[in-house]
Amino acid sequence: MMSQIQVFPPGLHMTDFPPRLRQLRTARKLTQTRMAELLEVSPRVYTRWENGDATPLFGTVVKIANILDVSLDELAGRKEGNGAATIHNAELHRLYKKVDQLSDEDQKALVILLDSLVKRSRIGRVMAEA
Repeated sequence: MMSQIQVFPPGLHMTDFPPRLRQLRTARKLTQTRMAELLEVSPRVYTRWENGDATPLFGTVVKIANILDVSLDELAGRKEGNGAATIHNAELHRLYKKVDQLSDEDQKALVILLDSLVKRSRIGRVMAEA
């Protein structure tokens, strides 16, 4: 008689993964198409994961967690995260993590550049409302 191996801890089922994946993706304002691009899979494959029609391989699940900036426990729903990511653009968030590697001079330049872009955006919104 063959014994059954429990793949998931009690209370954790793969049926919980698709809605959790969708929730984390939408919280970061990423489209399914953008997630597929970041994961280097077709949008159809990614959509099947969110619909529960297919399950990604473990290596892909690790990539998903990295893109969404969550732990595997958070992605699996075993642990609640600390809220939505403050930077919703995945590429910008990836670069943000590397800012500390820049020299002080480059960091100052980046602050000036970002400040200028934010101010320009505000002015554009004000002008559009007028």
